[in-house]
Amino acid sequence: MTENIPPSDAGTLDLLLTCIRMAARDTNLYTFARADRGALPAGEPGSHIGVILPNGIERQYSLVQAGSELTEYTVGVKRDANSRGGSLFMHDQLRVGSSLKIVPPRNNFPLTENADHVVLVAGGIGITPIYCMIQRLIEKGRSWELYYSCRSRMDAAFLDVLSRYSQVHFHFDDEEAGRFLNIAGIVEKLPKNAHLYCCGPAPMLAAFEAATAHWKPEQVHVEYFTPKFAAAQEGGFVVELARSKRELTVPTGKSILQCVREAGIQVPHSCEEGVCGACETRVISGQPDHRDTILTEQERKESATMMICCSGSKSPRLVLDI
Repeated sequence: MTENIPPSDAGTLDLLLTCIRMAARDTNLYTFARADRGALPAGEPGSHIGVILPNGIERQYSLVQAGSELTEYTVGVKRDANSRGGSLFMHDQLRVGSSLKIVPPRNNFPLTENADHVVLVAGGIGITPIYCMIQRLIEKGRSWELYYSCRSRMDAAFLDVLSRYSQVHFHFDDEEAGRFLNIAGIVEKLPKNAHLYCCGPAPMLAAFEAATAHWKPEQVHVEYFTPKFAAAQEGGFVVELARSKRELTVPTGKSILQCVREAGIQVPHSCEEGVCGACETRVISGQPDHRDTILTEQERKESATMMICCSGSKSPRLVLDI
């Protein structure tokens, strides 16, 4: 049973890079597996893994394939010339046979599999979690359609496979006189019982959120690869750690997570940008200043949890379940 497989070290798995394949211009697919090709912890559509690179950088990448009985993880990575060290290292330094520590799948972008109709919008490398969802929807015989936008055909991953389906609508900027995908026009014509998913660059996500602002929040789903808000750096508040029986003063320029770790208390964390959800912590009292890209507006209002890597406090004191 996959759920009984323990991570090798501090919540990670020691895996080998077994295959590198080109998916599109500047985009590769990387496959990781155990040395004995044994079972891995399950991952559902929308899940991502954390890849801890030999240079010490950790990055989150969405799974291309999902399921309850996995023996490998495959992710898509686009080479970014402005990379902070993640994608450039993956493309330029990693080779088949490399051993890496992998953080098991976590899902902040789950698929509603029983929806009457699912509409998927993807931009560039944002196709990776969307492609995974499509496979599940086809397997389940569900109704779906995809709008996939790229700068050109050369940048479109899975182009050959996706071209087989009539419900896939491609948009290539260089074939449309540089015009971007008309997300507002797409949303306007959709049935109101549909569930909508979007993953892509920040301008696309902003356009999608504006076009769906009047929709029910539970029907609209987005996945951010980069922070949507600047991290809280104001400091000047006290954090009470209820279980640890400690009080910490968070100074200007530091996060709650940094202060907790400097106090010698180990807590789950990964991206430190509020996009992965690893550091989600229960709030006992106080008013968090939410800066993550994961919680919904309703969850922000309720403030039952917060991401301590990027969020701060609007109240003088926060009491956290740490």
